[in-house]
Amino acid sequence: MKIGIPKEIKNNESRVGMTPGGVFELVKHNHEVFVQSTAGDNSGFLDEAYVDAGATILETIEEVYAIAEMIVKVKEPIQEEYSLIKKGQIVFTYFHFASSEPLTKAMIESGAVCIAYETVEDKDGGLPLLTPMSEVAGRMSIQQGAKYLEKPVKGRGLLLGGVPGVPPGKVLILGAGVVGMQAAKMASGLGAQVTILDVDMKRLRYANDVLPNNCTTLFSNEYNIREFVQTHDLIIGGVLLKGKKAPNLITRDMLKTMKSGAVIVDVAVDQGGCVETTRPTTHEDPIYIIDEIVHYSVANMPGAVPYTSTIALTNVTTAYAIKIANMGWKKALASDPGLQKGLNISEGEVVYKEIIEAFEWAS
Repeated sequence: MKIGIPKEIKNNESRVGMTPGGVFELVKHNHEVFVQSTAGDNSGFLDEAYVDAGATILETIEEVYAIAEMIVKVKEPIQEEYSLIKKGQIVFTYFHFASSEPLTKAMIESGAVCIAYETVEDKDGGLPLLTPMSEVAGRMSIQQGAKYLEKPVKGRGLLLGGVPGVPPGKVLILGAGVVGMQAAKMASGLGAQVTILDVDMKRLRYANDVLPNNCTTLFSNEYNIREFVQTHDLIIGGVLLKGKKAPNLITRDMLKTMKSGAVIVDVAVDQGGCVETTRPTTHEDPIYIIDEIVHYSVANMPGAVPYTSTIALTNVTTAYAIKIANMGWKKALASDPGLQKGLNISEGEVVYKEIIEAFEWAS
């Protein structure tokens, strides 16, 4: 199979779809890999490394899309790429369709086979291709939140971990999944007082067992959220519903009850956000302020640490890419029920029910 790895063109997206090591594995299985020139530069992987791994370098994104039977990338195609995608072409990437009707319509019209990283499941119902980026984003959420609590960027002027004689900041984490647990580890490690909420008591019991004593678990409901947003300095939105739009757990009216200069980092922005006032931002312009509350909602957070993120992503996507390339997408999906769940749109038809439910026009 001919596999294309284009350069990411989303704002400040520095990751690349595959490392030279991943390319080497595909070539070892007798597949042809075409990498756009400089696609890996910002991740620390130069063209020479891809050539050494057996890839062919192409100068333009148009050439990559034109020759490839399967596109392997990181982020969903943006408008400039829509016309490049061919009927029947496999696009293997993060899509998050439920949060974008224009993207969904464009991929339906393209006739492509859209296999979404974020809905591929393992035998236990986990999300193996989403987990590494959720780990990165969860850890980054605390780094970014701590930074934006600083006064020069309109935060409260608070050091998250405190110092002797001064209490640490308070962190409220919505969701005890991968993002939430990674955020809790980072925040507790800094010495913050951490409260983590979830509706799944099994997750809360697990969190209670593995997190340190400065982490408190709490059942998530509107009453508790309303109470705790008033007293916490940094709020992390780490809610995920597989393939669905995230629920708005923090509503606009709650902002007025929060501390002036408090920070919200909504990691759920890729799925529409779990805060009513969330809108996607970029690394170039990452924050905005509503009711004196700093909102950070960058839709590709792991793109800021592309070396780490690209390796972590390639670690989990390569085996699936090889399976699709070796068997063809139909046989590969038929042989693997978890990979089958990654199929969101197939040659003009939406086949993932959560996307169908997300838009009124779908039937």
